[in-house]
Amino acid sequence: MAQDAGPLLEDDAGNRFAPAGPEARIACFVPSITELLVDLGLGDRLVARTRFCIHPADAVADIPAVGGTKKVNLRRLEALAPTHAVLNIDENTVEMAEAMRDFVPNVVVTHPLVPEDNLRLYALMGGLFGRAAEAAALSRRFRAALDALPPVGSAGRLDVLYFIWKDPWMTVSRDTYISAMLGTVGWRTTHHDPDVRYPTVDLTPETVAATDLFLFPTEPYEFTRGDIDAFLRDHDCPPEKAIPVDGEYCSWYGSRAVAGLHYLKDLAETVRTRG
Repeated sequence: MAQDAGPLLEDDAGNRFAPAGPEARIACFVPSITELLVDLGLGDRLVARTRFCIHPADAVADIPAVGGTKKVNLRRLEALAPTHAVLNIDENTVEMAEAMRDFVPNVVVTHPLVPEDNLRLYALMGGLFGRAAEAAALSRRFRAALDALPPVGSAGRLDVLYFIWKDPWMTVSRDTYISAMLGTVGWRTTHHDPDVRYPTVDLTPETVAATDLFLFPTEPYEFTRGDIDAFLRDHDCPPEKAIPVDGEYCSWYGSRAVAGLHYLKDLAETVRTRG
């Protein structure tokens, strides 16, 4: 049962919710937000997750996994009687959300697009589940990490190609959270397509020559050293242009975004000073 008092809270789909009481039973289908909920002190209210919700490992181990981010076992989820389901526009499907509405009273939709949207996400989760003070403390840490970044452009802008897949090669357009995170350190993603958020890339010699850095993350496709070596060989690319990166720090919003800002700051400084 929701609390009687308190302002209505609006999610990124325009749905409005009353603050939940301590009996809230949360099913989260966004790995980064599962981590955020645990970090806000809500691990004991999580009753379902995806198999990709892996952090923090010790806290999520006993939370039932009911599928992936695109498909869940609805019958098993219903048996867990969640009062709230937390989803994301990019990571989950409309079909999932609609199916859950049949038996989950509150379906909360998120959609961070830029790093600053984490502040709204913290406030929404903290306000909804009675962790406003913890969310405010996390917001202060996030703002401090953001303020610690050098002014964008102070070290020169770099054009980067951030891969998310191969066969075919795919990247991110500039209206994505990943692109915005990279932009905090002056890295501009290339191959923007206003009509496709995750476009394919034609790796021509001209592309290789014009790109300052090629970034190979650990997710959603986990690029290996062998993948990078093959790319360098097949495309006659100078090795200093190819950098493995931690995909979680580049793409996960929530509490991990604080560490992500520190990570990108250090990585950009390493690239700048390596000579």
